[in-house]
Amino acid sequence: MLDSLIDRSCRCINLLIALALAVMVLMVFGNVVLRYAFNSGIAISEEVSRWLFVWITFLGAIVAVRERGHLGTDFLLARLPPMGQRICLAISYGLMLWCTWLLLSGALEQTRINMDVTAPVTGASTAIFYASGVVFAVGAGLLLALDALRIVTGRMPDSELVRISESEELAAVATSLPHGDARPRA
Repeated sequence: MLDSLIDRSCRCINLLIALALAVMVLMVFGNVVLRYAFNSGIAISEEVSRWLFVWITFLGAIVAVRERGHLGTDFLLARLPPMGQRICLAISYGLMLWCTWLLLSGALEQTRINMDVTAPVTGASTAIFYASGVVFAVGAGLLLALDALRIVTGRMPDSELVRISESEELAAVATSLPHGDARPRA
């Protein structure tokens, strides 16, 4: 039940990202057309587009945490037995949670500091800009804590401990070579 709620939340986040990206593209493209065709522009579009870009980045990072889609190396992890994998993953999740806490405390402080500071063009509070870090840290922290709990309690199956995925290019080369060998032969 919790997983379906998280999945629905991530779908909503993806929709927000798509909407923000569409608004950002329209604003920037419209501004470019106005500048080159009419020698004018909309000043607010640059500031809002910059803020949307930051929000898109942090919201996308939440979804990437859910999908375990961030870059990582599992060279050593794949060679360990399941208990060693669990221990290493528990340590790495602890480190990720600590980094997320640092990000949360810094973003929260910046949000508080900038609550009364207004942006030069829109006049909106610049705390909106820094709140993206708070939203990311809370969302990612919850997801990381849930995964860490699953690892420590043994509820994460051994098959999910190491998620090796080759690059798409390497997989395409492997399927085109004889016998599925990924190395070209001399």
